[in-house]
Amino acid sequence: MNSVNLGRMIRLAEEPFEARNDPDQLDVDEDVIRRLTDLHPATLSERNEGDGPVIWILLIPTTLETMDLFIQAAIGERELLARTRPGDRFEAIYLCSALVLPEFRNSGYALDLSLHALAALRENQPVSHLYVWPFSEAGLALAKRLSNETGLAPKIRKSS
Repeated sequence: MNSVNLGRMIRLAEEPFEARNDPDQLDVDEDVIRRLTDLHPATLSERNEGDGPVIWILLIPTTLETMDLFIQAAIGERELLARTRPGDRFEAIYLCSALVLPEFRNSGYALDLSLHALAALRENQPVSHLYVWPFSEAGLALAKRLSNETGLAPKIRKSS
């Protein structure tokens, strides 16, 4: 499906992240999507308003050890995903990305979608930590709201 919103979302993803120019960041392609879905179906969530996605949320469940390495900038997103395997005991959730088309920002939809995905992940995993590498004030604000709703204090990786 090639919708107007899909193209807008892809352009939106390219702006802050520059994954193609940073070998440590995830460049979400079919292989990454398959790996994420193998971890848990709730790792990728979207809200579709009829003409393609208007919000994409990407959560990656990990171990505490992987979280700590990432927060300390000892590993990047690609290594984080490489260390994370189906069947692992996931104690932490990485709020990897939340992309929202401008006209849907401040609607509460990203928070609702994130809460739903996190709840699905927590149904069978002992998630007790939330972490984020914010690329925008809006991303940091979402992590803080998610923390307030879940009681999971966010650990924040500082930009290098």
